[in-house]
Amino acid sequence: MSGRTALVWPAMMWAFVLTPFAMNTLVALDTSTEFLSLAVAVGDSVRSVHQHVGQQHAELTLPTLSRLLQEQGIGLDAVDAIAFGNGPGAFTGLRIGCGLAQGLALAHEMPLIPVSTLAVLAASVSASRVLACLDARMGQVYWAAYVDGVEVCPPGLFTPEDVPLPDGEGWLLAGSGAAAHEAALRARLGAALAAVDGQASPRAEALISLARGGRWPACPPDAAELCYVRDKVALKTHERLAAA
Repeated sequence: MSGRTALVWPAMMWAFVLTPFAMNTLVALDTSTEFLSLAVAVGDSVRSVHQHVGQQHAELTLPTLSRLLQEQGIGLDAVDAIAFGNGPGAFTGLRIGCGLAQGLALAHEMPLIPVSTLAVLAASVSASRVLACLDARMGQVYWAAYVDGVEVCPPGLFTPEDVPLPDGEGWLLAGSGAAAHEAALRARLGAALAAVDGQASPRAEALISLARGGRWPACPPDAAELCYVRDKVALKTHERLAAA
């Protein structure tokens, strides 16, 4: 683990200084949607899996990761950091991913790199101007905008009719929110839209690139936080009836 230096803080906390060499070997995982996306990168070699698993993230993540590590010929002790999508997204999936990442990082004394799920989604498509949009259920979407990978509209929770209007034209609308609410979003965005990709989802290969890019800082496992955006999981009965 030569590029990684542990520092002991007075409050018995620790952090890591990551040198460029320490970013050589990374694990990336995203469990924020119905897809399980995993990647193990050793230098320029990346082994990955991106598959629809529904609600089976807890059962499939570790076995799949073990297989990818084996394909790369390394164990977790050789990994320098774990990058994970920290939301927004499905509450249960986010907690599973964060919990697994924290457990592995603590056991093997490595840092975590939390990255916005919406940033990962934007980096997973081939476009410079991306409206990242995940279905948040309850008639809402998680939303953010990126230009050449730079966030120009921070993550938020909106109804399709009220998403922030982007500047200019030529935007790609990407993600499960686009599939679930395409008509309403097209009506809202009008001429700003160049294309829609409702099949796009956050991919671990893109997460590897973002983690290596330096914009997303590493942190101790116990300091990693999830970005839920929404603080309410389900509607009450009277709210469902009112929305019907």
